[in-house]
This record gives sequence, C-alpha cells and structure tokens, in this order.
Amino acid sequence: MDDAAATEATSGVAEAICPRCLKPMSLSVCDSIEPVTNRVPVLILQHPQEQDKILGTARLAAVSLTDATFKIGLSWPSLTKALGRQADAGRWAVLYLGAGRAADFPKDRDVLVLDKKGTALPNQDAALRHIEGAVVFDGTWSQAKTLWWRNAWVLKGQRVVLNPKRPSLYGQLRREPRREGLSTIEAIGLLLARIEKRPEIETKLRDNFRMMLERVAASGVAIAAPKRRSRGRRR
Repeated sequence: MDDAAATEATSGVAEAICPRCLKPMSLSVCDSIEPVTNRVPVLILQHPQEQDKILGTARLAAVSLTDATFKIGLSWPSLTKALGRQADAGRWAVLYLGAGRAADFPKDRDVLVLDKKGTALPNQDAALRHIEGAVVFDGTWSQAKTLWWRNAWVLKGQRVVLNPKRPSLYGQLRREPRREGLSTIEAIGLLLARIEKRPEIETKLRDNFRMMLERVAASGVAIAAPKRRSRGRRR
C-alpha cells in the first residue's frame, strides 16, 4: 500500500488526485507552476515499473515546460513513434550515464556530449548548438539501462552526460549511488539551460522541485526507504 492509499484507508475518504502530476492534491504544486517556454523539446520516457508518485519528478518536469512529451513504456520503434511527430533521432540528445565515466570531465563544463565510443567530442559548443531535442529516461539505474537497450534508435542520437556542480535537492530523502545523481527535473533543467544558454530554465525547474519537496515535508507524509535512482546519470 503506498502513502496515498494508506492515508485514504485511515481517513476513509479518498483524496483527489492531480490529473497532471498524479500526486494527491494536497501534495501537488501544478496550480502554482507557470510553464517555462523551451525552444528544445524534451521527451521523457518512464519505465513502467517506476512507481514513485510522492517524490517522483518526471511528470512535474513535463508540467514545468511548454514543449515536453511524457510517455510510459519499454520500447518504441522510433523516435517519431515515441514523440508522436516527425523527428530525426540523429539531431536529438539522449541523456544516459551508462557504464564508467567520461575521461577527464572538463572543470568548466557540467554537460558533456560524447561520440559513439563514449569519448567527449572536441567541439562541445558546436555539438550543443546542433541538438534539436532531448530524450530523458525516468526510472532506477537498471530501468534506465533497460530503456537504453530496448530502444535501438537512441544509438543514433548524441549521448549526453552530466557532471553537476551541486548536489540534488533530494538530500537525504533519496541517496544517490553516484555523486552526479539528480532528480529528473533537475537533470532536464541543467541540460536545457546549457543547450539554450538560458540559466533561468535550470533555476525555474529547480524552484518547482523545491516547492514540491516543501509541500511534501509540510504534509507530514511518511517517505518510504530511499531508492537508488537513475536521475542525472551521465545520460
């Protein structure tokens, strides 16, 4: 039984669910969010077994942007099918950590574009300028790996990894197995801010995330034991 169900069983009254983020209305911040206009569209692919409705941020990220598509599933035949409109996978970034770390991550960069062998491209600024969209996986580390291997078309994209300079706002609520771990909304904010050269995107999405965490804390809802997440993986 999840936290929302436990609350309902105790009170005898089923709490309404927000239709956008699917959190109980007492925890939803959707009505307080003004979506950020993003030039680079985002496709969020959530693993079907990702069930964290209290601390999860994938749907919140979609609500926070004017051009974001949210899908649940394991595989799609192409980017076009997953996105619901025509798109060239070769011009899209795929945020995915994978195994190991990119050698000598530049100190002045927190977003790095890799080639097919996992080596940093020589002209990072040019690589970022040519990105037309971003694919982000939502789920645990193993679930993200499953999504990566179940969708062959992601190999056509520009693989992007993150090396954030500050830790996730999750803090002790969710321990990350890797230092670069972020929530999905934080990872998307960081990536879009660097691609579009608009730091206000990262700030706004991070503020939305903070507002959600404050709402959860104020509610007194018990949080289950932290899971290992795939957010912010050098995806």
